[in-house]
Amino acid sequence: MKQYLDLLQHILNNGKRRHNRTNVDTISTFGYQTRYDISESFPLLTTKKVFYKSMFYELLWFIKGDTNIKYLVDHNCNIWNEWPYEIYKKSPDFQGEDLKQFVEKIRNDTEFAKKYGNLGPVYGKQWRDSYGFDQLQNVIDQIKNNPDSRRLIVCAWNPSQVSNMALPPCHALFQFYVEDGKYLSCQLYQRSADAFLGVPFNIPSYSLLTYIIADMTGLKPKEFIHSFGDLHIYVNHLDQVKEQLSRVPKHQPKLIIKNHHDRIEDYVFEDFEIIDYDPAPAIKAPVAV
Repeated sequence: MKQYLDLLQHILNNGKRRHNRTNVDTISTFGYQTRYDISESFPLLTTKKVFYKSMFYELLWFIKGDTNIKYLVDHNCNIWNEWPYEIYKKSPDFQGEDLKQFVEKIRNDTEFAKKYGNLGPVYGKQWRDSYGFDQLQNVIDQIKNNPDSRRLIVCAWNPSQVSNMALPPCHALFQFYVEDGKYLSCQLYQRSADAFLGVPFNIPSYSLLTYIIADMTGLKPKEFIHSFGDLHIYVNHLDQVKEQLSRVPKHQPKLIIKNHHDRIEDYVFEDFEIIDYDPAPAIKAPVAV
């Protein structure tokens, strides 16, 4: 995936240092786009290992309309733990637990999870129940019945509810496009993108969503287009980025959907298989919260 390495190099070549709410500065650019052919292969990075199981479970969590991290924790997906933990630390119930202890409480104490595992009306809520409207199912129905529509859009950015979210949506809006009645493409607009940690998950996540919806509607996945607003590298990721840029991409893996479902919320992790994924070793980096 040379497109991703080019994205990193673009930030290094053109970015400016900026302050932000996390107190960890970024090297930031504004406005960029990459395109990935997903018709014959699946866009998982090969220049570092992506733990795609977590990505799969996160997307399935979105699709279910869930906004509590317990489902993720129960499946050993730790992508969202830091945000509710920071909220819990400010509560009167906080007893000095570290993040690991907080996660174990979420896993083992249902009442605690209900109280402190909820992230507010984030992605799943907006996708499946935006003031009672199921945006995702509506798009599926429109693809089946009105495939040439220019309104095949799902929007996670709900201005009236942003202040109630633990983290406002970074990937804010996506749109599908049906070509020749055969092929399905998806374009994502991402208002804020952590290029080293976040984007390697976002690319396969929305590609997977395109595969699923293509499977449901009798189409073939064609292309994922990724459009960015604030695209950045955190300054404490620069060494990791340079390590990744020194590596040569390998052949791309394939994704197989083993089971078809009529309802999108019925897909489970075991319905999917990644074939021939042979990445370079993982590169760890801290998350800015």
